[in-house]
Amino acid sequence: MKEQKFTYNSEELLKNATDLLKKLIATPSLSKDEYDASLVIEGYFQHRDIPTNRLKNNIWATNKYFDESKPSIVLNTHHDTVKPNKAYTLDPFFPLEKDGKIFGLGSNDAGASLVTMVQAFRYFYEAENLSHNLIIALTAEEEISGNDGIDLLFPQLPNVELVIVGEPTQMNLAIAEKGLLVIDGEMQGTPSHAAHPNDNNSIVKCMADLQHILNFKFPKISPYLGEVKVTLSMINAGTQHNVVPEKCNFTLDVRVTDEYSNQEVFEIIQSEMKSKISARSLRLNSSKIDENHPIVKAGLEIGRTTYGSPTSSDQAIIPCTSIKIGPGDSTRSHTADEYIYIDEIKEGIEIYTKILEKIL
Repeated sequence: MKEQKFTYNSEELLKNATDLLKKLIATPSLSKDEYDASLVIEGYFQHRDIPTNRLKNNIWATNKYFDESKPSIVLNTHHDTVKPNKAYTLDPFFPLEKDGKIFGLGSNDAGASLVTMVQAFRYFYEAENLSHNLIIALTAEEEISGNDGIDLLFPQLPNVELVIVGEPTQMNLAIAEKGLLVIDGEMQGTPSHAAHPNDNNSIVKCMADLQHILNFKFPKISPYLGEVKVTLSMINAGTQHNVVPEKCNFTLDVRVTDEYSNQEVFEIIQSEMKSKISARSLRLNSSKIDENHPIVKAGLEIGRTTYGSPTSSDQAIIPCTSIKIGPGDSTRSHTADEYIYIDEIKEGIEIYTKILEKIL
C-alpha cells in the first residue's frame, strides 16, 4: 500500500468527526424520513471532492483507485434513528457538548459509528495498491429493518467479500449476533357471561400455553450467544369486565442464536404451543463469522475482545460475511438523553484505522 495523501492527524480527524455528528444530530432522521440527513452526508463528501452514489436515502462511495478485479470490504452503518422517547430532558435534536460527551438522538446509535467510519474511509480513500476495494455505505431504515436500506442497496455494491457493520460495541468484535423472530399468536376459547362457569376461557388457556413456551428450553446452546430467548412482549384480550372473550392475542419476541435458523425455531415453537401462531418475518436470522477470519485476528492483535451480541442489526439481512464493531455502548441506545463520549469517537477512528491497515 502506497502512502496516502490524506495523512493521519488524530485531532483533525476527531474535529471532523464531531462536527459531522453535531450536524447529523441537528437533522432529524427518523426511519423512512432520512432525506435531509442523507443530504448532510452527501455534502460532507462532496465538499472534500469524494464522489458519492445515491439509491433512495442510501449514500455510498468507493475508494479513489477502485479496481473491479479486487474484492471489496464495506464499511456500513445507518443514519436513521428511532423516535425520541418521552423521558428526554434535553432537546433530542440539539447537539449538546458537555462533560466530554455529545448528547443527542442517534449520537450513540449509530451516529458515532457513522462519523468514525467516514474518517477511516477518508484516510484510505487515496491509497493505492490496496488488497481490497474499500466502500462506505451509509444506509437508511435500519431501525425498522426496512426494505429500502441495506437490503435495497447491497445488490448494487460490487464484489463484496466482507461487511464491517458499525453499531455500538465499545469497539470490541461482535463475532456473532442473535437473530430476531417476531411471532403473533391467538388462543381461541368460548365467549360467555363472566357470572357463569366456563372451562374454555381463552385467557386462562393462553396463560397456560404461554407459561409453557416461556419455560421451554431449546436444546442447542451457542458458545457465544447462549440460549434462544423467548419474551412475551404484548398480550390483549377482552373489552369489558363481565364478558369472557372468545380469543386472547399475544406477541412473542424471540432472539435466535446461530445454532438455529428462524424457520427451525418457529417450527419448534409451533410444535410446543396449542395457540395458533404466525411469524411476521423469517428474514432476520442470526449471523456469525469464523473466529479465524483475518479481521477477527486483526482485532485481537490490537487488544480487542470478541463476544456475542444479543441485539440485532443490519447484519441479519447482509448476505455475506460480516462483523459488528463500533464506538459507544449498546445499553445507551434508544434511551433518553442519549450520548457518546468524545474519547469514544477518537478511539473508534484509531481502531477502525488500525484494523483496516492489517487487512487492506
